[in-house]
Amino acid sequence: MSKKDNELTPMMRQFFELKGKHPDAVLLFRCGDFYETYGDDAVVASQILGITLTRRNNGNSDKPGTEMAGFPHHALDSYLPRLIRAGKRVAICDQLEDPKLTKKLVKRGITELVTPGVAMTDNVLNHRENNFLAAVHFGRTTCGLSLLDISTGEFLVSQGSYEHVEKLLTTFAPKEVLHESSHRRDMELRFGSSYCTYHLDDWAFNAQTSRQKVQAHFKVKNLKGFGIDHLEDGITAAGAILHYLDITQHTQLGHITAIRPIEHERFVRLDSFTIRSLELHASMAEGGQSLLGVLDRTATPMGGRLLRRWMLFPLRDIRAINARLDLVDDYYREPDLRATIDECMRSLGDLERTASKISTSRITPREMATLATALGALAQIRAAAMSAQSAAMHQKAQMLDPLTSLVQRITTTLEPDSPANTAKGGYIRSGVSQQLDDLRQIANGGKSYLLRIQEREAEQTGIQSLKIGYNNVFGYYLEVRNTYRDRVPDNWIRKQTLAQAERYITPELKEYEERIIGAEDRIVSLEAELYAGLIMYVQGFITQLQTNSQVIAEMDCLLSFAQVAEAGRYVRPEISTDRVLDIRGGRHPVIEKALPAGEQYIPNDVLLDPKTQQIIIITGPNMAGKSALLRQTALITLMAQMGCYVPADSAHIGVVDKVFTRVGASDNISVGESTFMVEMTEAANILNNVTPQSLVLFDELGRGTSTYDGISIAWAIVEHLHQNPQAAARTLFATHYHELGDMERQLERVKNYNVTVREAEGKVIFLRKLQPGASTHSFGIHVARLAGMPPTIVSRAEEMLTALEAHSQGTRELPPPEDIGRKQTETQLSFFQLDDPVLEQIRDEIVGLDIDNLTPRDALNRLYEIRRIVTGRKG
Repeated sequence: MSKKDNELTPMMRQFFELKGKHPDAVLLFRCGDFYETYGDDAVVASQILGITLTRRNNGNSDKPGTEMAGFPHHALDSYLPRLIRAGKRVAICDQLEDPKLTKKLVKRGITELVTPGVAMTDNVLNHRENNFLAAVHFGRTTCGLSLLDISTGEFLVSQGSYEHVEKLLTTFAPKEVLHESSHRRDMELRFGSSYCTYHLDDWAFNAQTSRQKVQAHFKVKNLKGFGIDHLEDGITAAGAILHYLDITQHTQLGHITAIRPIEHERFVRLDSFTIRSLELHASMAEGGQSLLGVLDRTATPMGGRLLRRWMLFPLRDIRAINARLDLVDDYYREPDLRATIDECMRSLGDLERTASKISTSRITPREMATLATALGALAQIRAAAMSAQSAAMHQKAQMLDPLTSLVQRITTTLEPDSPANTAKGGYIRSGVSQQLDDLRQIANGGKSYLLRIQEREAEQTGIQSLKIGYNNVFGYYLEVRNTYRDRVPDNWIRKQTLAQAERYITPELKEYEERIIGAEDRIVSLEAELYAGLIMYVQGFITQLQTNSQVIAEMDCLLSFAQVAEAGRYVRPEISTDRVLDIRGGRHPVIEKALPAGEQYIPNDVLLDPKTQQIIIITGPNMAGKSALLRQTALITLMAQMGCYVPADSAHIGVVDKVFTRVGASDNISVGESTFMVEMTEAANILNNVTPQSLVLFDELGRGTSTYDGISIAWAIVEHLHQNPQAAARTLFATHYHELGDMERQLERVKNYNVTVREAEGKVIFLRKLQPGASTHSFGIHVARLAGMPPTIVSRAEEMLTALEAHSQGTRELPPPEDIGRKQTETQLSFFQLDDPVLEQIRDEIVGLDIDNLTPRDALNRLYEIRRIVTGRKG
């Protein structure tokens, strides 16, 4: 928006000057008690926030006014989240001086630039999720990635192929992604268009400058101590994030105390399709439940965030997995310990984000007082863990620091019921500052003295209705009703005339007013100074608070696992390096929870042994449960490697390094990829990255093309997985191609299994039990009938199935369409071709009717006659 300066008021010139600093952000311009938006910003804000759009005149009545929309300043916490969730960047412009103390235009400045990736307001953040800001650097040979959650201080870096970075972006789901201006097209082509992105000038991704920025932030000479010194492109991305924090006015970063590499070799690799198809943290069906929804019984926000991370990054190290399982076992065996710790954890709040608020001086007195309560609960957790029988639990307890000196300082400084803001004071305890106590005595005593003045003057003047009041215009006053106006002393000074009264001041009243108001203003200022000193003191404990938070988050996740295990009758898995996957009585953890009351999930055994039964080909009818069986095998494996008990009678888990799934049909028409192309691309990705330690799940591979093409591709893939030593992964292959059953006779480690059904009285009963052997029938037409397909189509399909089966065996040719049509006509019941004598009599009655000359009475009589014939037959 462009305006000539001489057409604008001084305030609007100020607005456009500040708007020019961040033209792509919605500018919230503080005007008195309101935040106002103007021009295009007002249009956007009114649409997103549902507030009224009006116009104002900018000093020229001959031209249409500028659009404007605003809301009360105290409602910022309600409106700001809605703008951020809509993907908008918001510049907050505040008044930098008290309007009462200046006669000129109030000085204003942008105090914060809030974007989706750097939000710190509780109303914007999801307490169960991290709020990551990401930066992607397109290097010469690799792609660099850095992730920062400014609300927790977690700072991560990595680099690798585009596929690697895409996987990390999918897993961490950043709220905002930074990239170079010159790589806008690359960003969309490589990683899609679903992210909220922001481009920086290319110089912000300069490798040397970025390294210097990162080293300067952590006050180190090199980055070897963090284990990232070799990640040049990752460090460049991290430097771009620090640059972005500068331009968004986020300069208090004391809580960002470390930067860590993402050690992907420590974790199971899960690609984006596998995460979606296994429904790890979100269901693909509206209103459905995910695995995270089943396992998450965490009591703290940081525990909830960590559990989500563990789910997307299962472990590969057996010792680390067993260490988690040991603690789950300790909780499981000691229900009293479990109950005590769970109750205490619910009093902790979000220690991790509280530490960040302290570092950035954003913590309110109420939150600070709550921190003291939380640390008291943490001390109880430590004591309970120390009383446990487990050495591992003792080790966790020793890592917790209740910070008793900090609790003492907070509780002796702040009132226990401190307010949520510092505007009116009243949160510093008596005895903290003698000066503050004296000022409070003056303020409180002065108000009492005003009451004594009122009583004395009323007695001396005889004005019984006399009262003392206050307003912002002339302060304290004596109000006299007109009835007693003639009794007002001469030394009173009249200040205001009302309809029914007069208001006066006296020198004595003004003297006490100055003392009281001065004391109240000084009280607010002094309390703010004392509170700032408290924050500075607490900032010295940031590292300890963050350590406490991390330990509590881990204990909370493992406690959640123990609670779920008890409720769901889960068992501890045996973790091994032998690559054998042996699950007995396995159940799908999500489907099991969704079943109606009283209905039991049918458990199944699955054995995958690289030496004897590496590949299982599963056949069986539609709706029999093949897909559920595949998914439950993967979920049980991942749960075990997360350190969680599993829904089974027993489970021997040979550690997997990668889990691949090819389940369901989808397309990507926007880039010209058909359903079959997407299917083949995903299959190619699996086969190019699979290792002997992987777990592969194929469901209905090859269904997107002709039957013989599909069978050929499926056959070749199974052969490759069996014959290639570098790709000999444990594989479940669900299919409707019964021809693949022949592979069992040719490949020694391929075995046929089918999901059983039973036919009874023309109906199919799904038993959902896996048993050896191949199925010979898919029952697809039966499923079509269950889905409500019209009976004529079902009948036609059955006829064609019989003909096709006979044709494939060479016993008959397919019937031509005219024969089929004639046969359909012949099999259609005809009222006039029936041989029943009674029906013949009815037919004769109807055929003999002279309809054109039939009167209504005759028609009724004939109808009665037909009914007599029918009822007579029944009799």
